[in-house]
This record gives sequence, structure tokens and C-alpha cells, in this order.
Amino acid sequence: MTVTPLAGLDDAQLQAATTLRGPLCVLAGAGTGKTRVITHRIAHGVDTGAYSPSRVMAVTFTTKAAGELRGRLRALGVPGVAARTFHAAALAQLNFFWPQLAGGSAPSIVNGKVRALAHAVDGLGFDPGPAALRDVAAEIEWRKVTMRSIEEYAVARPRGVAGLDLEQVIDIQRAYEKLKDERHQLDFEDVLLACAGMIEAEPHVAAAVREQYRHFTVDEFQDVSPVQNRLLELWLGERRDLCVVGDASQTIYSFAGADPQFLLGFADRHPDARVVRLDRNYRSDAAVLAVANDLMRDRPGALSLVAASGAEPGPQPTLTTYPHDGAEAAGVARAIAAQIAAGTDPHDIAVLYRTNSQSAPLLAALAERQIAATVLGGKRFFDLPEVRQALLELRAATVAPLETSFLPTVRDILRRSGLTDEPPPAGGAVRDAWEARAAILRLAEEAPAGTTLRAFTDDLLARAKDQHEPSLRTVTLATLHAAKGLEWHHVHLVGLAEGLLPISYATTPETIDEERRLAYVGITRAARSLSLSWARGTGQRERAMSRFVREIGSGSLRAADARAMSGARVARGSSQSASPDPAVR
Repeated sequence: MTVTPLAGLDDAQLQAATTLRGPLCVLAGAGTGKTRVITHRIAHGVDTGAYSPSRVMAVTFTTKAAGELRGRLRALGVPGVAARTFHAAALAQLNFFWPQLAGGSAPSIVNGKVRALAHAVDGLGFDPGPAALRDVAAEIEWRKVTMRSIEEYAVARPRGVAGLDLEQVIDIQRAYEKLKDERHQLDFEDVLLACAGMIEAEPHVAAAVREQYRHFTVDEFQDVSPVQNRLLELWLGERRDLCVVGDASQTIYSFAGADPQFLLGFADRHPDARVVRLDRNYRSDAAVLAVANDLMRDRPGALSLVAASGAEPGPQPTLTTYPHDGAEAAGVARAIAAQIAAGTDPHDIAVLYRTNSQSAPLLAALAERQIAATVLGGKRFFDLPEVRQALLELRAATVAPLETSFLPTVRDILRRSGLTDEPPPAGGAVRDAWEARAAILRLAEEAPAGTTLRAFTDDLLARAKDQHEPSLRTVTLATLHAAKGLEWHHVHLVGLAEGLLPISYATTPETIDEERRLAYVGITRAARSLSLSWARGTGQRERAMSRFVREIGSGSLRAADARAMSGARVARGSSQSASPDPAVR
């Protein structure tokens, strides 16, 4: 069946998808279908003959996102498009051209910057310690993505890090660069710099690259760094077929060099650019969007999102105040248990927070209620030992012809390795392994009629390559950074207190703005219901409610009762209301 590339697009999406030539800037709010626009635009270009698939480069920021783009393009009948990260594209070009330019193979990639830094400081006469080296590694990354020399860095960042003075930080960076040269190695950021330098210095390389790729699309353009933008300019040369897609309100990597001005100033740099705004949100209920819009009102580049469904708003998002962190974790677990009891699939629920350290009490509270949870950002699904073992056994089973459907074979292999009818207790590696095996079985049960064991295992291997992981039937716990690009029906955003969100070290207007955008990302992950919460303290230290709650105000939030949510007494007396502070009433 032929897929019509423009089918089902709304007016704004259609406008973007049919603009095939010249510079195009798509300002796409959360949940407005930006990936759909990107893929349908490319498919339409190929369908009309405007693009040759092999001449298109779609660039994004994660391997998983690149795999999703390739998968969606295949589904639209457009294989052969290069969908890669900036780093993957740059590394491929380096590996191809390096032997021609320098002879021999390209340098290897540093396996762990902190480990290399530890070796580099051996002869410096001081031991910074692992924490300080992690901070120095971050400084090196910032220096390189902002295209600064060590001397320029010293002027731009005239301070030390984690107990090191500026001179020591500079000494470590020089020693690190010397070590890499001796080992014939590049780090992650060097790949971009070296690729850009190669194209800039070698006209025949520039000509070859520009002949290969003539049409560029860049997703998440708000997160582009100066070096990535420079590389993109070099890829383009004098060409003008560039589509950038992004949302300034979701810029959450400024600390790593991302600069939203490349998105917001696109039309200034390209006066003939067409700018299309996508503000119809297809993900979230209108009540959730009201909270998001309140938070970002009048912020630079912010889009006011409108619910596409037109349906009556769902449940009003809630704000719950707890006496301490333990009560907050218990209250969230109780609320999730109620949602599951009412028929919600656990994988439709997420708990989001600012820092990884906040996950421990939440995991414990969920396990106490026998609710399985997965922490996002842990080991990848296809790297889990039980998944790797199952793949090996399934692959081996394809050698012998099957007399029945493949499903009994899959079920038998998984049962032999530990899949039982009833799950083991929640909270631990045994339950995690069970959930992984259960996910493989569900994929087999959902496979189209006529699927063979060979086809099923091939599909699993393709999923592993593209990081297209199956859904686990567990509640998801994730930091706000890790949650970017994902969505759930029900979101519990915890820790909305000063010192947590915004984080304590965010002290400038710029860093506070970044924290606000993080909160916005968390809010817009919710499709149906949103619960916000915070705890007054740990018993040792009192906290204040986050300024972001005050900015949202009481118009789109309903105060919930912590005693009803957690069954615990509020610290200041059982008669105290869990209403938010008077400032938001």
C-alpha cells in the first residue's frame, strides 16, 4: 500500500511539509508533531522528485532519535535517507577522508574522558580526585563546543572548579591534549572540530561532501552548539536547502554549549527564510497545556499551545505540599497505586524529577506497594544480559525448522530462562529481568500473522541497532533531561521546591531560565493528567516552594490534600491544609 506523504497533516504542518526549497524554520511547540512534519516533508520531497533519498541528510542529537527517523521514513516508503547525529555524520566523514589526507587510519576515540584525564594528571604533582576531574571534563567539553582555544577559555571562564584554581584547570587541559596527541586519539568534541577543519581546509573534501548531501534537515535546532552550527554551515556551502526544527522553550542544554539564538535568529541570518509555527498540541489535555502556557508566558520564543482535540479539559492538574521527602514519595506511590487499580497500565505513568538522587525514596515507596519501576537512563534494554541471552537462544532456534508457529518456541525459551506466569516481588534485579523477558514475549504475541522465527529475530536485531526498545509494563522514573522527547498519559512531577527545581546552583537569570524550561519539559510530557508536588524539608532544613509554582499561579492548579494522598499526618499538625502557599491561592 502506498503511503500518501501529506495525508493527515494539519494546515500548519502541511505548509511546512510542502516547503521543499530554500531555508525553512519550523518553530514546533511540544507535542505538535515535529517528527511527523520532518519525515513527511522528506517523503513528499522524494515523492515529487524534488529530492533524491541519497542526497538528503537528516540530523538529530541522539542515536535513538536518528533510528526513529529512519524507521518512520522506511514506513513512508523512503529508505536510504541518511538520518544521523552530528557526531556520527562527522565521524563517518573523518574516517572516509583521513586516509586520503594523512595516510593511515583516523585516530581512535577516547574511551572515557575522565579516565584519560586521570592519566594526564599523573605528572602534575597534585591529585584533583574523580569529582574535580568530572568538572574539568565538562569544562573541556564546553570549551570545545563553543570553539575556544585554551587561552580563550582562560579569559571566558576566569575561575577554577571544585577546589582547583584556574591555573591548575589549564594545566590539566594542556596535559590532557598532550596525552591524546601521544596516543593518536580524539575525543567526542574533537570529532566535530576536526571534521569542520578538514572541510574548511581541503576544497576537494568540501566539494565531495556538498555533492553527496544537498538537502539538510536539523531536528532539535534549539540545542545546536556553535561548533555544530559551524559544521552545518560547512556542509551546506552555498546551498540553501536547509530546514531547521525546534522549540526555544525546550532549550535544556545551555550548560553544554547549546545556543537557542541559532533557532530564534534563523530568519535574521536567512532573510528569505519561511517561518512556520506549529502550536496545535496533539499530546496533552487542555488543562495540562494551561499550566505549561502559564509557566512560559512572555518568555522569548515561547509558543502558546492549543489542544488539538477541542474536547473539554480533563482533570485539573494538582499541587500537593508534603512535610518531608519520605511523605512525598509515599504520597506519589499511593496515587500511582490508585491509578493502576483503576485500570491504568503502569507504563503509561511516569515520575519525573530534577536529579538522579531523588529516585531512591521513590523506588523504595513504589516497591513497598509492589509496583515495578524502571529508571530511565540505566542500562539499555538490548544490553541487558537476559535480553542478550534470549536473542542468542532465539537466533540458534532458527536453524531447525518449526512444525508449529514461532510463538511456542519463543515462550518456551523465555520460560526456561526464568519467565514465570506471576511476576516476582517488585524492587530488585530479579523483577527487572522478568519484565525484560515479558516484554520480548509481548512483542512475539503482537507480531503480525505469518511472522516466522527468523523474521522475528531479525526484527529484534533491527530494534537493537536503532535503539527501538519495547515498552516495559513498569512505572518510569526519569530526570527531566532524560524525559525530553518522551510522553506518558500520567505524569507526577516531584520536588518543586527551591534548591531542587530550580537547582541550588542556578543563581543567574540565564540559569534560572534554563531550570524553568526544564520544568516546562516535564509538564508537557503529560497527556492526560499532571500532578505536581513538593516537600517542605527533610527535618534538618526547611525549603520554600519553587518560584515556578508561583509563576503558574492558582488559575490552572488545584491544591490537593497530602493526607489523602499519603495517609500521613502533615508535619505541622493534622488540621493543617495541604494548600499551596498564600502567594498562589
